[in-house]
Amino acid sequence: MAYQGFAQEYLGMPAVTRAYTTACVLTTAAVQLEFITPFQLYFNPDLIFRKFQIWRLITNFLFFGPLGFSFFFNMIFLYRYCRMLEEGSFRGRTADFVFMFLFGGFLMTLFGLFASLFFLGQAFTIMLVYVWSRRNPYIRMNFFGLLNFQAPFLPWVLMGFSLLLGNSIIIDMLGIAVGHIYYFLEDVFPNQPGGKKLLLTPSFLKMVFDTPEEDPNYNPLPEDRPEQQPRDQDHNEQQHPQ
Repeated sequence: MAYQGFAQEYLGMPAVTRAYTTACVLTTAAVQLEFITPFQLYFNPDLIFRKFQIWRLITNFLFFGPLGFSFFFNMIFLYRYCRMLEEGSFRGRTADFVFMFLFGGFLMTLFGLFASLFFLGQAFTIMLVYVWSRRNPYIRMNFFGLLNFQAPFLPWVLMGFSLLLGNSIIIDMLGIAVGHIYYFLEDVFPNQPGGKKLLLTPSFLKMVFDTPEEDPNYNPLPEDRPEQQPRDQDHNEQQHPQ
């Protein structure tokens, strides 16, 4: 019964959230079972560009450390806010959501070229939290029953929590910075006088991820119209009485 409930919940997750969280969990499990090591996953520009270990551009976003409090904390936030974004402001816009992933990952990778950052998954999670919080500014949040605040303060509360745990806040600041760049270019600048939309999702992503819209000018043949089918069926029954 519990397995069926879990399977139903898992299959009910939106596609991008399910794919990303699954990849993160499987990567951590593979490291935990010693099939691979973190040294094969971390971001290393020298190995990427000289040894052509291109997979590191992706795997450094998938590993959140060994099983423990930090891993489960990050997975909860990743799952929760990635799903709320995909089911909320990105509902029916899967291609735009994937493009946000690519845009954020590209900026973080550029920053990683000039800083000694080995894994960027936590920064990516903070970026998702930041974008969600700015698009839901009036939601009241509660952090472990200790703090009550408006949603836009959530990324800063998480950064303070990282600081209390003795972690570096550079990763959190990177996630906030990239999240703000995306939010400004996507939500703020296009609505300014003289502004325009600069982040345009490539058409090939829309072809792959978005369901094509029905053409309002499409006029089906009479035999294909649903309202014609019952009429035709009744007509046939009258011609061939039993």
